[in-house]
Amino acid sequence: MATTQEFTISDALWTRLAPLLPVHVPKAHPLGRHRQRLADRDVLDAILFVLRTGCQWKALDATGLVKGSTAHSRFQQWVEAGVFARLWDEALQDYDDLIGLNFAWMALDGSLHKAPLGGKKTGPNPTDRGKGGVKRSLLTEARGIPVGLVLDGANRHDMKLTESTLMSLPPAAEAACATHRDAGHAQQLCLDAGYDYAQVREIVAAHGYTAHIRPRGEEAQSKKAGQKARRWVVERTHSWLNRFRHLLTRWAKKPENYLAMLHFACARITWYNCLFG
Repeated sequence: MATTQEFTISDALWTRLAPLLPVHVPKAHPLGRHRQRLADRDVLDAILFVLRTGCQWKALDATGLVKGSTAHSRFQQWVEAGVFARLWDEALQDYDDLIGLNFAWMALDGSLHKAPLGGKKTGPNPTDRGKGGVKRSLLTEARGIPVGLVLDGANRHDMKLTESTLMSLPPAAEAACATHRDAGHAQQLCLDAGYDYAQVREIVAAHGYTAHIRPRGEEAQSKKAGQKARRWVVERTHSWLNRFRHLLTRWAKKPENYLAMLHFACARITWYNCLFG
């Protein structure tokens, strides 16, 4: 059985994360009294526990980490401050410095997930009898590191999210991509048959990429013929994200909350690959 220690921030990672969190400025109390504020590291451990296990916020009360209400309140504050998007951007910068983001071959694909409580950026899921769902459109570099991400309703066609996904790169990834392009290197973008439209090809070309669109069967045949399969990395990254059980089903009504958890997961994946990739 898993223990809470398996879902906590390591000392090395905390050293990297701590400077990215907002500095808390306590408000003056008329009687000069304050309840002691819980340490940011303890709260971040609790948020990571929710992300990894998929438990409800109130279920944190039984873990011994922090109160669920405290963790959710601090999470909301950090979402509004853009903390989790910043964590992902810093992780990408670290990866680029240590290993180097590879923009020679990229891959883009969408993934559908249930959203029972609805909210903005949800819609009827065509693969789940029209029940509420969310689609995440993910862009990865050649090794599968996530470098772009957008959300929309499950009924939104993949092709309609192509441009917004290509434009969603965090600053670190955008800078690395621009450096790659300015050096005169070609940029290839792998897509499946769901993107086989003239409009998609025009958008991809306008952003400086060469589109490679193949159905699953043709890609498998190419691999047997000795050609390197490249689109699978985005499917593997979707699988990595799904291991964070909070992301499998969207229970958050606010899309910014769900997106923040996705950013946190992308940061974790990127930093993990910095250490073990």
